[in-house]
Amino acid sequence: MSQPERKRWTTSDFESMGWHDNAVHAFRIEEGEDGEGELILDIDYIEEWLSGEKHFEFVVCPATLQFHQVTDLRVSLDYVSPSAGLCPFSLHEIEREEHVYPNGYASFAWALRVNWPDGEITFRSPGFTQSQTSASVRSERQSLRPAERSES
Repeated sequence: MSQPERKRWTTSDFESMGWHDNAVHAFRIEEGEDGEGELILDIDYIEEWLSGEKHFEFVVCPATLQFHQVTDLRVSLDYVSPSAGLCPFSLHEIEREEHVYPNGYASFAWALRVNWPDGEITFRSPGFTQSQTSASVRSERQSLRPAERSES
């Protein structure tokens, strides 16, 4: 049996993508050169919202969202104020604004707005790569259970 083709998205796909209600299970920082690094998020990417008669269903795939040459990173997640239980946080949206340095180098200022719990992640980066890590799942849930996220 052949493996399903894995999807890959890049910065040029940004305008056609959305991250609303995507669960973030983990993030890590990989040190780079000259003070830059890679910001890597382990997410459940909602590929489709399917409207049913009584409720939505979702096509969700586990994915790695990696921002390249990251600088000026600021992370704020507040699990205390809303008395939130510890669970994956959920994105509201990802925004970007072009940023041009005095030397003419163009990059983006990114803001990952978090809808649960309160928070945001902001930084500068020229772009991202997002790669599907396992098969897509059709579900009544917006996030996947651990068994659904495993490599298939």
